[in-house]
Amino acid sequence: MKIHRIPVLSDNYIFVLHNLDQNIAAVVDPAEASPVLRYVEALGAELVAIFNTHHHGDHVGGNARLLHQFPAAIVYGGAADRGRIPGQQVFLQEGDRVSFGDRVAEVFFVPGHTRAHIAYYFAPLQPDQLGDLFCGDTLFAGGCGRLFEGTPAQMVESLGKLRSLPDSTRIWCAHEYTLKNLQFACAVDRHNLDLQSRYAEVEAQRRQAEPTIPSLLGVEKLTNPFLRWDAPAVQQAMQSADAVQTFARLRGKKDVW
Repeated sequence: MKIHRIPVLSDNYIFVLHNLDQNIAAVVDPAEASPVLRYVEALGAELVAIFNTHHHGDHVGGNARLLHQFPAAIVYGGAADRGRIPGQQVFLQEGDRVSFGDRVAEVFFVPGHTRAHIAYYFAPLQPDQLGDLFCGDTLFAGGCGRLFEGTPAQMVESLGKLRSLPDSTRIWCAHEYTLKNLQFACAVDRHNLDLQSRYAEVEAQRRQAEPTIPSLLGVEKLTNPFLRWDAPAVQQAMQSADAVQTFARLRGKKDVW
């Protein structure tokens, strides 16, 4: 499975999945239809699936037009998003599995950013390959999504599920927020040498207008404060030894940073 990253809007990414053997395509969180249609046409592929992580317009805005062009395509989304995702036909819950070509994805229910958010984890076919996580706006490179419809406790549980995946998992999050996220991270986790090194690398990437997505989960575990609610340095900075309270204070500081 080849994964193609399409930048759209001001900072969104759409991901087009391509199975070369069957020459079929799927798309994750199509904010807009036109760039997806151009990409699929260039591949000469048939679009067979739309995988939505949640209902926000910058993740589902292209659904209707894509279905007009590919009426046989199946639209997937969370069961709790019923009525909020255009064209949704499959209503997924925790532990469900979806297939694309020769890959199978496990579905994680990860509320917090929204009440119905899900993520798709494609496990590797071979031990020497990388897994692929499409996590929408739950986990970002260096950060996490705002809590629009969920609670800190829900988000800690959701991020805990994602944190438990293999370190070699590629994180295909939906926005290019990495540099700003790491600027905040450096402010709250000041003595983290892994974080300082990563910030320098990302700063150099963005000066060259290079994308920072995908990230690796192992890197996130070392440098993303929103996966480090139980790290002594982060708890000390937030003046709390409680995981949920630490996360809540961290998220609150980021919201006004």
